[in-house]
Amino acid sequence: MKVSVLNFLKDLAANNNREWFNEHKHLYNSAREEMVSFVEALIKEMAAFDKETGSIDARKSLFRIYRDTRFSQNKEPYKVNFGANLGRGNAGYYLHIQPGKSFLAGGIYMLENDKLKELRKEISYNAEAFQKILGATGFRRYFEGLSEEDKLKRVPLGFEKDDPMAEYLKLKHFVAVRPVADKELLAKDAPQQLAAVYKTLKPLKDFLNAPFL
Repeated sequence: MKVSVLNFLKDLAANNNREWFNEHKHLYNSAREEMVSFVEALIKEMAAFDKETGSIDARKSLFRIYRDTRFSQNKEPYKVNFGANLGRGNAGYYLHIQPGKSFLAGGIYMLENDKLKELRKEISYNAEAFQKILGATGFRRYFEGLSEEDKLKRVPLGFEKDDPMAEYLKLKHFVAVRPVADKELLAKDAPQQLAAVYKTLKPLKDFLNAPFL
């Protein structure tokens, strides 16, 4: 990835208004095209272990930079990051590019209640398989575990309080997150290095998608 992408995002964060953006639209267009190229290279690497991801259109995978401010107290019109959805179905991969705050992730986020219940059942019934995935050497090399964002304080209704998987059943999202330093993004082999991390998330992605196939 070219440093110009990070520089643009830094400048945007310092000048998050329509006047500045319109005057520097050419910088945004250039940064976005660089992001498309970077994601295309990443997808090509990921196709070696995940054919489904290999069929994703890099350009369509990028989220809009324009924020929906209608129901937000934050009225800044633009996101100060680039995001890419690298998955199909319920569980997949995500890439977040933001100077000093970049990260990659894999898993499933914000499921509807009925699907969330089905997934929790899958985890309870197949506890050994799920624990094996999270305990795998490759996974543990890059991830400490699953994010506990929005974790419930009690085991949800419909499950036993003493279920061996109780702590996992309290989760509302099943996502593993790894920070990515700016220098990692700027490395010549960044797509290969990031793909190697995503590869360790493939078993988790497959497990999470299984109940919905």
